[in-house]
Amino acid sequence: MTAWLVKNPRRKLGLPPGTLIFTGEKKLEDVRLTVFDHDGENLHEQVLKVPEEAFPFLDEEGGLSWVNVDGLHDVEVIRKLGEHVSLSTLVLEDIVNTSQRPLLEELSNALFLVVKMLYYDANKRLQVEQVSIVTGPNWVLSFQELPGDVFEAVRKRLRENGQRIYQRGPVYLAYVLLDVIVDHYFVMLEQISDAMEEVEQEVLDNPSPESQRRIRDLHRELVLIRKAAWPTRELFSRLERSESPLMREELRPYLRDLYDHGVQVLDIIESLRDVLAGLRDLYHTTLDHRMNEIMKVLTIIGTIFIPLTFIAGIYGMNFDNMPELHAQHGYPIAMGVMIALAVALLFYFRRKHWL
Repeated sequence: MTAWLVKNPRRKLGLPPGTLIFTGEKKLEDVRLTVFDHDGENLHEQVLKVPEEAFPFLDEEGGLSWVNVDGLHDVEVIRKLGEHVSLSTLVLEDIVNTSQRPLLEELSNALFLVVKMLYYDANKRLQVEQVSIVTGPNWVLSFQELPGDVFEAVRKRLRENGQRIYQRGPVYLAYVLLDVIVDHYFVMLEQISDAMEEVEQEVLDNPSPESQRRIRDLHRELVLIRKAAWPTRELFSRLERSESPLMREELRPYLRDLYDHGVQVLDIIESLRDVLAGLRDLYHTTLDHRMNEIMKVLTIIGTIFIPLTFIAGIYGMNFDNMPELHAQHGYPIAMGVMIALAVALLFYFRRKHWL
């Protein structure tokens, strides 16, 4: 499971501010650029080979272009795109710094946002990936570490009904991207909730060290989601109150709804944390109960065998002048007394409801 805590901080030691150093791990051979361009009538979808091919779309007037970059390890690609739209080196530094906290910056010509995208990988491990979004007058730039993302629903909307997004401008497109990211927060929380129900049934039926491990994993996942969701909620609040010239007044209800979703995510996280704490207590309580049952059985067995051991010890001393030692029926009598004592003790424990 990955987090966005400090990654490779030594790479930046001693370097001046604005130095572009990729702090993540290289997971792609080549940077992949794709563009969705709507000119008001038609949508054009294209895969680009070099960043210079994106410049005409970013310079286009009257249209709306979304340029997505998969892979941040080639900082020259990031630099060329950023310089073309007049982004400062400090903003570009935040884009390639994959341990950046979710934030919003209102630039002179753009809005810059950093959020965390959550998803499960092929091994069912929660992944946290940084997504940087920059909105300009008629374009949106998004930067990701990996090619896989949660934006396929947005691409489908653009292909089927891109006119509506085009009419509402780049900030609305950025809102749509953010909304999909937050929607997947709910998906992750739903899956965690389902996993908690499975673990709860497992704990009630047969608690094991594997149950404890799953509880710890669920706790770590909730911590990661909370670390992503808490500053993201504040980001949405600031975005809704933004006075940027790019902000249209009719977009504020959508952004307010996005903020409400952020609040709901945190409420669900807190509820699940309470449930998980109860599940952890249930695990320990169940183990204690099982241990008490085992100790009770062992104690009863030990209690039954104490008088039997006493009788066997007495008649096992083998003194010549010991009474009944040479009696013809001594052995069956001793065994009968032992069995009678065991039965009597079992009956007594049953009446006391100890069995």
